[in-house]
Amino acid sequence: MKGELKDTWVLFDLDGTLTQSEEGIWNCARYAAEKMNLPAPDEATLRKFIGPPLEYSFRTYMGLTEEQAEEAKRFYRERYTTVGMYENRVYPGVRVMMRTLWKAGAKLGIVTGKPAYPTGKILEYFGLDKFLSAVVCATDGHAEKEHLIRKALPEDAGETWMVGDRCFDMEGGVKAGVHTLGVTYGYGGEEELRDSGAERIARTPREIIGILCPEAKPERGAFLTVEGPDGSGKGTQIERLADALDRWGYEVVRSREPGGTPIGEKIRAILLDRENTAMADETEALLYAASRAQHVREKIRPAVAEGKVVLCDRFLDSSVAYQGGGRELGIDKVLAINAPAVDGTLPDITVYLDIDHRKAMARRCAASEPDRLEMEAESFHARVEDGYHELIARDPGRFVAVNAEGTREEISEEIREKVLGRLMEMEQ
Repeated sequence: MKGELKDTWVLFDLDGTLTQSEEGIWNCARYAAEKMNLPAPDEATLRKFIGPPLEYSFRTYMGLTEEQAEEAKRFYRERYTTVGMYENRVYPGVRVMMRTLWKAGAKLGIVTGKPAYPTGKILEYFGLDKFLSAVVCATDGHAEKEHLIRKALPEDAGETWMVGDRCFDMEGGVKAGVHTLGVTYGYGGEEELRDSGAERIARTPREIIGILCPEAKPERGAFLTVEGPDGSGKGTQIERLADALDRWGYEVVRSREPGGTPIGEKIRAILLDRENTAMADETEALLYAASRAQHVREKIRPAVAEGKVVLCDRFLDSSVAYQGGGRELGIDKVLAINAPAVDGTLPDITVYLDIDHRKAMARRCAASEPDRLEMEAESFHARVEDGYHELIARDPGRFVAVNAEGTREEISEEIREKVLGRLMEMEQ
């Protein structure tokens, strides 16, 4: 696909186009008002702050004088440059959109009325800087989009698109003589965008791909799993990891095993039913594999092919640890049973919550009534733990092993840093 957009430049606004930034912007505007002993602006007023230069917003939307607006801007930036700029989210789908256009050969750039320091920090923090050939920010009071667009482009720039969510972006693009693409998932509406010169409209980041490079297929996503003994805290950490992935702009598909599909959920009910104590060990292993075969083909593969990140609570490693280790069927036998089920579809990254099985089970039983597997003897759970450790020894590059005996915050921070680091490496 490299080279399809070789002579094309795509310039993006930042707030409302790549990042959902109202949390930080609104908090900083409120902070400035409080420092100046002014009434806190309401939500309707705060929404208007997304897009225009700060001085303009403080004067126009809060009725401040030019001198007051300058003072408000100083207070705003006092908080924004330390805290507010990170109170931000990349829109889901933006990463795969930028990566797909970049891989197709387009030159990507940012033109924003924000100052250079927070802009650079935001792009670096979210790992978007690697896709960019130009970043142009407001300087010396020049925040007009026409000026920024012209400054971003080399003299020999080919076809150029300005992509943004507000009238300022479209008007600037028209004045600069470039194509204009308005996005409605940000802070401006379709009517505003069309009235200000938008040639095309995208309702999602994925639609930008379809408009600018209709032949391109989205870059591959990723398959993540979270493993650990019952009671290791998987549920809590999956919730926190899903939120972090969403904040960084990944489109997250949550799933679980056994289950994940309508057929798989029916198999799950059989497997965990406390009344099915007569189930043979081999039957159990084959039922897990059957659920997995459906899960891989119906849900996991299609989502990853669309550029999404599948985040799954348990997968093949659980079968190997629980049936291969706990049931003593043997790791290699369980892998053989599952070979046709997974058919080569394995996780890119597996987070393992490492905790002594006795501590984990004490946690689990204190939380709710145990299911059929959780009712097994302590020796069973000891073999499960040993099974996981053997898997990690066999494939250390895939696993992110985390000490699950720390605080929830410590655990989630370590998982976030390690998983996001690996995902961003995969985007190269």
